[in-house]
Amino acid sequence: MKEFLEGLAVDLTNFLIKFLIALLILIIGFKVINMIEKELRKEHKLSKLDPGAKGFIVSFLIIALKVILIVIVLSIIGIPMASLVTIVGSCAVAIGLALQGGLSNIAGGLMILIFKPFKLGDYIATNGMEGTVKSITMFYTSIVTIDNKVIQLPNGTLSNSNIINYSYYKIRRVDLDISVSYNSDIDKVKKVVNKIIDKQDLILKDKENMFKLKEHANSALIFTLRVWTKTENYWTLYYELMETIKKEFDKNKIEIPFNQLDVHMIK
Repeated sequence: MKEFLEGLAVDLTNFLIKFLIALLILIIGFKVINMIEKELRKEHKLSKLDPGAKGFIVSFLIIALKVILIVIVLSIIGIPMASLVTIVGSCAVAIGLALQGGLSNIAGGLMILIFKPFKLGDYIATNGMEGTVKSITMFYTSIVTIDNKVIQLPNGTLSNSNIINYSYYKIRRVDLDISVSYNSDIDKVKKVVNKIIDKQDLILKDKENMFKLKEHANSALIFTLRVWTKTENYWTLYYELMETIKKEFDKNKIEIPFNQLDVHMIK
């Protein structure tokens, strides 16, 4: 009995020493991994990589390092490597079945990085949501809306959705429909708007800009204005045109009509 207790005390002491060493390695390991993550996410690190690919790779690498660290800690405690591999494999299968959506998000993230439907900084719209792409990680893509809200989009869903990338090209076309009264002089309207086009510096003059009569509507003549500008100037030009056209029409007494209905009474 005495020998059994002495042996148990030795085994318990050895286990406690191994446990404390493993715990110390775990704490230090996580701190080192966090330092590595901060270094890798700095702008000058991995600068040759696409920013989106950089975020995805860093996320994957950090998770892999944490898994390796946990395996090392468990082996130090005394869990046999063969048993550990079996346990990890079983856990991986179980987790894979439970987190099929997570695995589809990883696959979706890879698809996004390979085919590049968008990149960091692009303004996109998908599934009724739109915003500027802030980050692309293993599981989610984050976009920031114009009112500064963050939306997390699962990569799996995003890679299988229709995506509109407003920033893909360097230039965009501003399309406006402008209504004027049937009493308006068409030539005068065209002269006023074309003058606005000529004076507006944000409009690219080497592109095919146009202003034409589009439709004879119920209560108005509808003109269509199509002008090109740099993508980053799209909304600035849009609002400036809306304001300038109204002011110039007022100066030139060109009426912008509201919906109206003429009723004829027969006595």
